[in-house]
Amino acid sequence: MSFYTELLISILLLSGGVFVLVGSIGLLRLQDFYARLHAPTKATTLGLGGILIGSMVYMYHLQGYVSINELLITLFLVITAPVTAHILAKVAMHHRVKLIERTSNQDLVETARKQLPAKVSNSSQESKPKGTNHEV
Repeated sequence: MSFYTELLISILLLSGGVFVLVGSIGLLRLQDFYARLHAPTKATTLGLGGILIGSMVYMYHLQGYVSINELLITLFLVITAPVTAHILAKVAMHHRVKLIERTSNQDLVETARKQLPAKVSNSSQESKPKGTNHEV
């Protein structure tokens, strides 16, 4: 294997490892749920992506073809990590998870929470027409 190939693989693996390490430290050290959510999401996307791409380059030079398994894992992580983070952040907003006091633009969070649909209450079940309430 040539020097430049080994250098490329080393850079990809080290940068991926650094991103995963920083994301793990961020998960432990950050004070807010939303900030804690941001750190591992970036670590997963960038860190594991770099590690898997480095592995793909290594296996290409070892076997002579690109492994489809590593490519599919990379695509799966790139697609699912941001979607999962968005869903978790939206659930936290619905449950009114508190922000730290230093968070900027807290008024925008309150504006977004006001736009959420109203909670379903028991009074909506009482307003149903008679005969539609089927209890077992």
